[in-house]
Amino acid sequence: MDRPRRNVELKATDPDPARSLEVCRTLGAADRGVIGQRDTYFNVDHGGMKLREETPGSPHLIQFGRADEPQQRLSSYRIVPVADAAGLRAALTAALGVRAVVVKRRHLLLWDSVRIHLDDVDGLGMFIELEAVAPPESDLTLEHAVIAELREAFAIGDDRLCATGYVAQLQTGPSPAAQR
Repeated sequence: MDRPRRNVELKATDPDPARSLEVCRTLGAADRGVIGQRDTYFNVDHGGMKLREETPGSPHLIQFGRADEPQQRLSSYRIVPVADAAGLRAALTAALGVRAVVVKRRHLLLWDSVRIHLDDVDGLGMFIELEAVAPPESDLTLEHAVIAELREAFAIGDDRLCATGYVAQLQTGPSPAAQR
């Protein structure tokens, strides 16, 4: 089995998406546009598994593991292309059950090895997510440093950090800081 990919990520509420976009532009991040995403999360015993359907883009199944903590954290994941999203969704729903569905509009920007996501999540509000993609040989020192640098550039204080993903937030209720 292939080794999982890894990244260091940070998720925070975004009270001023226009300012965040301006910071991205100032940094010289490459704008990849807005992507509509529908993530169907399935009930699994270890980590998480979601079917991502996006427009524009192709569907893929993502298996992942990460700690629930508010600071930057390691995420390990596998991405598998999917030819028949509806068929796979039906099969996984029948076998595992659906935990939740997350619908969002994601503005994707790229800065060096970092994916910057400016997310508008249905039922939750606005977020910024930073993902520093790590090469297999990395000890993650560089990735942690880059996320810390971007956290400062975006002025992300501890009060804005999110310890959990969108699914857990949907199940417990939106953060007041994420509300528009």
